[in-house]
Amino acid sequence: MSLHLLVPPVRGVQETSLVRGHYEYWHYVCDGVDDRGWGCGYRTLQTVISWIVNNKKGSSEEPVPSIAEIQDILVRMEDKPGGFSGSREWIGSVEVALVLDQLFDVPGRIVHTRSGRELEEVFDKLKTHFDQTGCPVMMGGDLDASSKGVFGTCQTSSEKYFLIVDPHFVKTDACETDSADLVEAGWAKWVNLDGFSGSSFYNLCLPQIKSDALNQE
Repeated sequence: MSLHLLVPPVRGVQETSLVRGHYEYWHYVCDGVDDRGWGCGYRTLQTVISWIVNNKKGSSEEPVPSIAEIQDILVRMEDKPGGFSGSREWIGSVEVALVLDQLFDVPGRIVHTRSGRELEEVFDKLKTHFDQTGCPVMMGGDLDASSKGVFGTCQTSSEKYFLIVDPHFVKTDACETDSADLVEAGWAKWVNLDGFSGSSFYNLCLPQIKSDALNQE
């Protein structure tokens, strides 16, 4: 499911850089674990891992770990205390970087901004990342504590945007997970950089996967 590719372009767009390759969209409760309110970082990590599994050479047989397995990995690495396993403690971009390095030997570059107002200063770094690797980015903050995936950048003559894939969707019996419906409901959309919180810092994890390690042409 390449959800982001169904998002309509921004009007007047001049330049776009996007995630390339297949992945699975992981979201709240998608595997039966009720993680509403605390699991968005795990779900974004699982989406990134599914991209690596689908696109990194030699990784196609690797399963996407569950939330419990991710917690156990962080405990074994001694990044978290034993009581972290089985908890409802959230994770952010730093933990995402640690898990990717541990499982796939893919280090994560942490790009920090002190507020959403500084995201324009790191825009070109994300654009270059997508152009060179096509790999999704994890985005987390403090006051804006809703972790999310960044799947592209675009710009018009006067504005800049991130393409956000939001893991907070919860499927119910009354709704479907059809990709077009998810996009229409706003679970994947372009967000103007002005739309991010000016009161929250942001950490972005850019997986440093080498282009020659990918299955892409």
